Amino acid sequence: MNFQTGEWVVHCTHGLGQVKAIEERSFGNSTVPYYMVQIADLTIWVPDDENLGKRLRKPVNEGEFKKLLNTLAGPPEELPTDRRQRNQYLVEMLKDGSAESLCRVIRDLTAHRGHRSWSEYDSELIRRVKKTLIGEWSFILSITPLDAEVEMQKLLAQNAK
Repeated sequence: MNFQTGEWVVHCTHGLGQVKAIEERSFGNSTVPYYMVQIADLTIWVPDDENLGKRLRKPVNEGEFKKLLNTLAGPPEELPTDRRQRNQYLVEMLKDGSAESLCRVIRDLTAHRGHRSWSEYDSELIRRVKKTLIGEWSFILSITPLDAEVEMQKLLAQNAK
């Protein structure tokens, strides 16, 4: 997966950003290209290695993204009640870095909170995942992050009925 300078990308942890530079770095006998990605006031360097597809991806197109939003209103999956098992399950779910996984985690954790309390990990995870999804959402649909968040809450409320 090759990205170009100026291209918008989604980082699996930090969300929407823009490739500002591509630089080769040498380590021992190997040289690896790195993408310099600017995400708000954060600059990260992402190696172009076998894990690149799990770290960076192109934003989803508008039509596909609108279909994914149905995931937020869909029936949630039951999460493990054990905190450690739930953490492991959610981390595994997010490994592919896809927008669909972000939607599923938000939907399932929100439903989980409806009848149980969140751990500190749950709270931090949903904060980070929502930030990532809202950033991509507002970029793709050219709306404000606040409008994206309001729409997200409306979709999630459909599960509470």
